[in-house]
Amino acid sequence: MISNDPSTAQGPKQRRNDLDWIRVLAVIALLFFHTGMLFVAEWDWHIQNEQRSNLFLEWMHFMSGWRMSLLFFVSGAGTYFALGLRSPRAYLRERGARLLIPLAFGMAVITPPQVYFERLFRGEISAGYFDFWPASLLTGPYPDGNLTWNHLWFVLYLFLFSVIALPLFRALRGGAWQGLNRFAERNPLLLTGITGVLFASVYALLTIPFPGPQNLINDWGRFCSYLILFVFGFLSLSHRGFGDAWFRSRRRALQAGFLMALVLYALRWNQIDWDWGMNPASIAYMMLRGLTGFAFTVAILGYARQYLTSGGPRLRYANEAVYPFYILHQSVIIIVGYYVIQTNDTILTKFLFVAGVSFVLSIGIYELFIRNNPLLRLLFGVKRRSSAARVAQR
Repeated sequence: MISNDPSTAQGPKQRRNDLDWIRVLAVIALLFFHTGMLFVAEWDWHIQNEQRSNLFLEWMHFMSGWRMSLLFFVSGAGTYFALGLRSPRAYLRERGARLLIPLAFGMAVITPPQVYFERLFRGEISAGYFDFWPASLLTGPYPDGNLTWNHLWFVLYLFLFSVIALPLFRALRGGAWQGLNRFAERNPLLLTGITGVLFASVYALLTIPFPGPQNLINDWGRFCSYLILFVFGFLSLSHRGFGDAWFRSRRRALQAGFLMALVLYALRWNQIDWDWGMNPASIAYMMLRGLTGFAFTVAILGYARQYLTSGGPRLRYANEAVYPFYILHQSVIIIVGYYVIQTNDTILTKFLFVAGVSFVLSIGIYELFIRNNPLLRLLFGVKRRSSAARVAQR
């Protein structure tokens, strides 16, 4: 069976097409997730439609279990390749350039429209945008002020994870932790299971007292559990056996995720309730949520090795475009959505229109303004293009 897995032909220092495709598709899924936030019942967001959908809530619950887990895992896996080509000092310089510069630029230029349209929607301001910005940047941190990273928390967390985990990554690559490396080599599936339980336990025990938002003060559940996935992504790329094990076990992982998801939905749909807090019932529920998302993550990794192995110019283009797309997409959704939710169309029509227009606008901004502009490439974290690539684009 393994001989039919095309991705096993790739060497340990080559890019993995399946992981690149996962990154691209996970970010596209985020566009639909954040569009859904305009219409979801029970959850609060920057702006929302007057009519909201409980069915959207169930879909959003499902997506929230694995969408960011995949991105942090793939980012950790990418770190394995990045460190193989750079010294630790060069790696940190590269991380700073590709993460901190877009974060600072994003907080100054990309996220302010989100806050402006939120304040406008809630009737808190009536001024024009250029009366709001840039003075809003001096009002202090959100929500009392207007300075925020909003969806760019992911970029900040990635930088912090890169710094925190660097000593461990160096030790793993340098052979200092031979015992862990030998265990990982011989027992990839067992280590996957241990990681899943650790991830779910940390997620449950820390998310209940620290439920968020992602402000580095009240988000220790997500911060620590995503750090585990980031490290696990690196470790899994260090040993070929992980990908083979997930490929063999992809159906079992999907079955496990499916069955656990049924239990979660049975609890929700039958309104089985308890006193929320640091008690056995709440911890068990949150652990089940964590294990469900982890099982789906492993299943996606396994099936990606079967179906998402092709490379070529489309993947190269998507790989370069996906980071600017991520930085842009939420602001575009909120700007477009602010006007669309004021219409009398159905929720589904509005959702499809906002998602479609936001996708086209985000890709269009990248293609028309960022792709061939060296300064904007720097500000959006896109790598410098080689001379040969620049010539090829002319």
